[in-house]
Amino acid sequence: MGRHVMEALGKARVVIEDGQVVEVGEPEVTYCPLFFKHRGIERITKEIVRENMEFRIRDFGMCTPERRLRMKDFLSFGVSELMGMALSKGLLDCVVIVCEGAGTVLVTDPTLAQGIGGRVSGIMETSPIEEIIDGIGRDMVLDPKTAKIDQVAGALMAKQMGFDRIGISIASAEDAQVIRNMLGERAVIFAVHTTGLKEKDVAALFKNADIITACASKYVRQTGDGNCRRVGSKVPIYAVSDEGEAILEARLSQMKDFKEGTEDPPRPLI
Repeated sequence: MGRHVMEALGKARVVIEDGQVVEVGEPEVTYCPLFFKHRGIERITKEIVRENMEFRIRDFGMCTPERRLRMKDFLSFGVSELMGMALSKGLLDCVVIVCEGAGTVLVTDPTLAQGIGGRVSGIMETSPIEEIIDGIGRDMVLDPKTAKIDQVAGALMAKQMGFDRIGISIASAEDAQVIRNMLGERAVIFAVHTTGLKEKDVAALFKNADIITACASKYVRQTGDGNCRRVGSKVPIYAVSDEGEAILEARLSQMKDFKEGTEDPPRPLI
């Protein structure tokens, strides 16, 4: 089952080897309103991170051959929910995302996009798991032999396969700029895992991305609030471009009973 490294809840570094959590770092964020709402976690500690990772392994097979890959919507305005909705409505033809055990992958099935992206985030390093690769489709995996994570190469692969409107998740301002230059308006860029990004990198994201999730980033909030369309009071999503706003509005039309809650951001913002 190999080695998998991710930044999990609280931006804690977690290493999983052969289905076992072998290393947990200190979380940089100690409160997340989403984990409080859905898991009752009032304070994120190393022990809580370990327990949550072990729960994910048991519950849906994270980082194992038993990984369940499809899932219905979980959040109102998570990036995976937005991507899945955009695929289902024909706003996107394909999304380029990252899955543990497979690396960079291309997805056209909304429930697969949600099942991959809605369950695991912040994957830094991964190893091939054949069952996961086969479940996604070997021809839709950038590098089945190594499970390489390379969103720029994944975007190029999607272009070469003939997809027109391509959604790409990125966690790097540099990747966003390269993909924008390479694909132009064919790319719909979703910036994820923004916690802890430097101010200059956030400024670059707002020049190149279409949708940015705030995570626990103070600079994303400072840059986005009052300057572009925002949805969400806990972990906001910002629509930077017309394309991004169209996706947010399409999601809002699905969520007829959605109401903004009271402000309750992660703590600390970094």
